[in-house]
Amino acid sequence: MPQLNPAPWFLILIFSWFVFLTILPPKILAHKFSNEPTTSTEKSKPEPWNWPWY
Repeated sequence: MPQLNPAPWFLILIFSWFVFLTILPPKILAHKFSNEPTTSTEKSKPEPWNWPWY
């Protein structure tokens, strides 16, 4: 049963994890997120709605 031979599959597993952990994270983290979190701790006062209710 050749599928039980771990020699080729272990090398493929190690190489794929090497790619996932070294090449992909910098590419993913290089993206610019448009919604940056704010560091302000003050709460903004909500403004009342100016809708006609009729």
